[in-house]
Amino acid sequence: MRETFVAGTTAILDDDPRTALVLADISAAAFEPARERHPDRVLNVGIRESLLVGVAGGLAQTGLRPIAHTYAPFLVERAFEQIKLDFGNQDGNGVLVSVGASYDNAQAGRSHHAPGDVALIDTLPGWEIRVPGHPDEVGPLLRHAVGGDGSVYLRLSTRSNDTAHAGTDGRLVPLRTGHRAVVVAVGPMLSAVLAATVGLDVTVAYTNTVRPFDGAGLRELAGAVGDTVILVEPYLAGTSARVVDDALLDRPHRTLSLGVRRVDLHRFGTPADHDVAHGLTPDALRHAIAGFLLPG
Repeated sequence: MRETFVAGTTAILDDDPRTALVLADISAAAFEPARERHPDRVLNVGIRESLLVGVAGGLAQTGLRPIAHTYAPFLVERAFEQIKLDFGNQDGNGVLVSVGASYDNAQAGRSHHAPGDVALIDTLPGWEIRVPGHPDEVGPLLRHAVGGDGSVYLRLSTRSNDTAHAGTDGRLVPLRTGHRAVVVAVGPMLSAVLAATVGLDVTVAYTNTVRPFDGAGLRELAGAVGDTVILVEPYLAGTSARVVDDALLDRPHRTLSLGVRRVDLHRFGTPADHDVAHGLTPDALRHAIAGFLLPG
């Protein structure tokens, strides 16, 4: 996904003089050819993430369309105040693109883990949040984000589904039909969910867009399965529970939220180790999903 982002952003910088890229050392070498061609629109501020977002917010005030990029914990958590003020409070808009999703870089320690980034961005009004599940989804989502006028958080991962599915319209994509629940797989969780639900009588739907969430699509799918919904997200469990409740506000419903648990493991390990610890392997997901289904 990161390579696709670099190639796509480089092409956008060449094509659209309205765009600018702000870096904090991360990926700077990959963007060096773009910086040489566009030294006034490709800026590396060094390892100063608050400045990264502040500069991007300032560029937005001049009429440019800024893309700010670094690791998720540095971009969203460390620089959150600047996102809140320099974009939100100043009515500026731009595109934030992160790498290192949740615990992709688990070996680097807790400072490089960011399972709460989507929940944190979701506290700010008006942000679009995209979570691609395959490298082939990154290019269209990036073009759509940069070509728009609002603020977008694009969350890239080293994890990937086997194939690309969703486009840029944000709609839930049903991939399997059942009768006892709808399982919503977000971004790179889809392959694990498909493996986990083999033989289970459930509908599986995919999305790479969590804000705005396709509430109308969920209402239609959930209505056919007794309004039982299971969310599987690659970040903090329960992040999208409120939008499910909003979509089904007038109907009694059951919701199970699966994702990264609210624990600090004090162990670094590998991403696979964290999948086990958080119950996000296919076997663990199957156990949780099957246990939530009502008899039938």
